[in-house]
Amino acid sequence: MTKSTITKGFILSGIINTLGILFFSKGFTNDVIPETDPVVMSYFGLLMIMVWGLAFIAVAKVFEKVKWLVAVFAIEKLCYVIAYGYWFANNSVQEVYDKDKIAGIFYSIYGLNDFLFMVFFGYVFIKLMKSK
Repeated sequence: MTKSTITKGFILSGIINTLGILFFSKGFTNDVIPETDPVVMSYFGLLMIMVWGLAFIAVAKVFEKVKWLVAVFAIEKLCYVIAYGYWFANNSVQEVYDKDKIAGIFYSIYGLNDFLFMVFFGYVFIKLMKSK
């Protein structure tokens, strides 16, 4: 994977975290998302997801200089994957769709999205560790 491709991956992750949250939360007016998982997806939690997204964008062009922060990004994504797995095992996505289609889509895809970016950040970290 080239440096340019990795930079684009960081930017994509940041855009998904920021604009994705704004879209799925309908500009923080969609009460179904925080009501469905009030611990992880509270409005404060959604705001913090956006902050993480800004951090991904902030290091997109300098990721090689912050390898341990890239590891933190992978761990952050792992935490969301675990939270999603726990939520998914104990809840019904169909019930979310019944309340709000956009929230249902959000709860259908956010775990996969975080898993893919966890793998991406993990790959970048391992690549950086091997290069020094």
